[in-house]
Amino acid sequence: MEKYDYVIVGAGLFGATFAYEAKKRGKKCLVIDRRNHLGGNIYCENVEGINVHKYGAHIFHTSSKYIWDYVNQFVEFNRYTNSPVANYKGEIYNLPFNMNTFNKLWGVIRPEEAKAKIEEQKKAANITKPSNLEEQAISLVGTDIYEKLVKGYTEKQWGRKATELPAFIINRLPVRFTYDNNYFNDSYQGIPIGGYNVIIDKMLEGIDTELETDYFEEKERLDNLADKIVFTGMIDEYYDYRFGNLEYRSLKFEHEIVDSPNYQGNAVVNYTDSETPYTRIIEHKHFEFGTQEKTVITKEYPKEWGKGDEPYYPVNDEKNTALYKKYKQLADQEENVIFGGRLATYKYYDMHHIISQSLKTVAKELGSRPLVSPAENMNTI
Repeated sequence: MEKYDYVIVGAGLFGATFAYEAKKRGKKCLVIDRRNHLGGNIYCENVEGINVHKYGAHIFHTSSKYIWDYVNQFVEFNRYTNSPVANYKGEIYNLPFNMNTFNKLWGVIRPEEAKAKIEEQKKAANITKPSNLEEQAISLVGTDIYEKLVKGYTEKQWGRKATELPAFIINRLPVRFTYDNNYFNDSYQGIPIGGYNVIIDKMLEGIDTELETDYFEEKERLDNLADKIVFTGMIDEYYDYRFGNLEYRSLKFEHEIVDSPNYQGNAVVNYTDSETPYTRIIEHKHFEFGTQEKTVITKEYPKEWGKGDEPYYPVNDEKNTALYKKYKQLADQEENVIFGGRLATYKYYDMHHIISQSLKTVAKELGSRPLVSPAENMNTI
């Protein structure tokens, strides 16, 4: 029986980065995954010559030159800039909220006019200490933006009334008083040319992998194969839901090939009214400026997570945070299991955060020099 230094459970970005770095240091790894493909949620499927983001849109962005250079060693990135639009009952608005949005809403032209309009609505709402998401949003952007562009989308996304959601979820609501439709403020942004599979395939080149392999069904065999396990799955599942299950929001995707070269004119269109059952439509070819004769669209339907569903967004309210801490106490006592990634740490991370977290884990585990500058400390992200 072949022995490994690490069996890595999950072939997503955390696991692939760990495996790549461990191999560079002379370690032997086996990477397994329940699914029939590598790459986790960043996996792309080629349909009609288009790289379809199978598990929702992924746009790479970071302000860290180190992380940007790191991913660019595997693939060249294009110049894609995330500029989603919102469709509210047929009215189109630019996101994030900026002067183009305010001009469409109120006809204002100058930033002072937009600020005055928001202040007027905030004052009329008379909210002094926001106690829920609705009050927090109105106190940040006023009632018009909240009603048209926040309320319906957020309630669909979380499956709860905005008045029942904690205020902190929307603390970072982006509001700009410039005519700038770039959703992210980061220095670097783009889509890997050829899709995300190129990154994962290069990371895992020369590393043993097993697909359609459930860790829990073959735990004894897999545990005996390696000195240590790197676990990137759900931490509550690892402990057999000993304290109960953590809550997640899941997604259902409807992919459709459209016999047209251009369906909606933008990669991402959010549907912010409450009547439309899906939250957004992704048109994948626009991520790579495709000119194919057909196009592929994906409708995203948020849903409550249940066992057997794919968990996407942790519900980081007080109840779930307290529950996660119980599981983390168990995890901290493990000597031969390393927990990493969004599911194992019950926190939503962007891709650059995951790479940073994985590099830090490698540095800590293998005693090498820090691979990320102090400014990248995950506690500050």
